[in-house]
Amino acid sequence: MLSEISNGPMAPLTAAEKAAVEQQLERILENRHFNHSRRFPAFLRFVVQKTLAGSTDLLKERTLGVEIFGRAADYDTSSDPIVRVTAAEIRKRIAQYYQEPGHEAELRISVDAGSYVPQFHWPHPVAGVLVERDAEPVMAAIAEVVATPPVERIQSRGRLWGSVVLLVAVGVGSFFAWRSAHVSPIDFFWSPVISSADPAVFCIVEQRLFSGLAVDANDPSRQIQNKTDMYSVNLDDAAAIVKIGGVLRGGGKKYTLHSSDSTTLSDIRNGPTIFVGAFDNAWTMRLTKPLRFRFGNDAGFNHEWIYDSTSSKPPQWFTERPALESSNNYREYALIARYTNPDTGQLCVVVAGIGQASTRAAGEFVSDPTELVALQRLAPGDGRKNLEAIISTQIIDGQAGSPKIEATYFW
Repeated sequence: MLSEISNGPMAPLTAAEKAAVEQQLERILENRHFNHSRRFPAFLRFVVQKTLAGSTDLLKERTLGVEIFGRAADYDTSSDPIVRVTAAEIRKRIAQYYQEPGHEAELRISVDAGSYVPQFHWPHPVAGVLVERDAEPVMAAIAEVVATPPVERIQSRGRLWGSVVLLVAVGVGSFFAWRSAHVSPIDFFWSPVISSADPAVFCIVEQRLFSGLAVDANDPSRQIQNKTDMYSVNLDDAAAIVKIGGVLRGGGKKYTLHSSDSTTLSDIRNGPTIFVGAFDNAWTMRLTKPLRFRFGNDAGFNHEWIYDSTSSKPPQWFTERPALESSNNYREYALIARYTNPDTGQLCVVVAGIGQASTRAAGEFVSDPTELVALQRLAPGDGRKNLEAIISTQIIDGQAGSPKIEATYFW
């Protein structure tokens, strides 16, 4: 459970609370997610300090653009979104900070979407100012004992310590209830993989190349195609692998990379496996076939889709290959799954788009806490159920935009 300190005039912060917020602000800004930037610390420090000073009326987009980024007073906020972009990145970095081990029980500073006014939250109970508030019943009991005549003091002392023990028990219970209920978005999705005793495997697609670029060391402008026999991974798949690999490494999880052509059933039975890519990865096609949400295509691969196998309606998440090849602005879909395969008894994670750019978007989705939190909110219970999610993203000039959850299924 989190205890929130309101920033409104009805509940002004005490000097001790302001000092605690300032200390936490500096702790965040010293972290690697902020200390290599000028813009992000300046923004977060400005909005926190104005809030502590009671000047939240200044925390408007135009004012922030002028005060922090030196924009003209009449600048066009619609064509210059620097404030919105910076705030979005700060929200992402704050989420990354708090999902790191060791920060779970710290005072929490957040900047909610749609606002530039920070909010402050404490786990309840914690040491410091909030404990002082919780201690008021104890202090009252102590005062009562001190004022009690000596003959009755022993009995009163017993009541006092009973009150202390009760408050401590309630406080400890509340804290551990909060800890058990507060699961970071990254832990929500990846903890079953990271906590597994077995090493993880990436099942990825390697494309065979029969020629490769060679650049002349003496004259870099001279480039030729050499005959070769090698394998490569496309850039979008590689981006997804790097993102997910960073999450696994952050959790201390070891992993290996296996080509889909060389991956065997024994490999999949030895530990959790992450399958990257869809129509070019045979293992993805095999293992998603029994799922509710699965891939489909026509014989010529002119149309590819994800569909709900429990529905008799035509697929609604599809891509027309000829259309997307001639367009630089279209919507594409990806399937994300995390489930225990009944045939292997091991976890399978699927990160696969209909096209390459949507695979990259899926990789970013499952490695970004600001994206995963939307999926976490939809999950029942503790989030450890098997799950599938369909996401969509707008592809413009080959680049994927922000993902949107289209459908989910938990079992």
